[in-house]
Amino acid sequence: MRARDVFHILFFTALTAVLGLFPPLDVPLMGVPITAQTLGVMLSGLVLGSWRAALAQMVFVALVMAGIPLLAGGRGGMGILTGPTGGFLIGWIPAAFVIGLLAEAGRPGWLRFILATITGGIGVVYLIGVPWAAMVTTLSPWQVLTGSMAFLPGDLIKAVTAAAIAVTLRDRGRSTAISFRR
Repeated sequence: MRARDVFHILFFTALTAVLGLFPPLDVPLMGVPITAQTLGVMLSGLVLGSWRAALAQMVFVALVMAGIPLLAGGRGGMGILTGPTGGFLIGWIPAAFVIGLLAEAGRPGWLRFILATITGGIGVVYLIGVPWAAMVTTLSPWQVLTGSMAFLPGDLIKAVTAAAIAVTLRDRGRSTAISFRR
């Protein structure tokens, strides 16, 4: 791995952390806040590609687990895993990988990037986060899934925003996942 790759990975780790500075919006009964941090996950996949994006989110999750309060609302520590947000947080790693994989697979463009962020940034995160939240709360998976619908409008806005930023970077000759194909 080149020094440039390490820099990009750490940059997106930091970006995900900085997006945690936006105040979280708590969803009643769920115990899972709406945050801007999934935008960082989506952008890392589109810009870094699969493996580098997954590594960026792995570093972020490791820092949170080490107790550094990088999550929205200043939360961090191993206790996150025992709460309803644990699965959503862990889901960021495979989500970033899937977004990058889908962005790398074929001709890059607006639609591909939106589909990648929706599939990975929403689908994969919910696929891991919803059952996890149901497991650690008294709610059924159906109740958690229904409650998670409160996140969907914001997540769709973040997916479109991430795609727009990635397309803009691509159009201006900056790196996106497609430039990392080897």
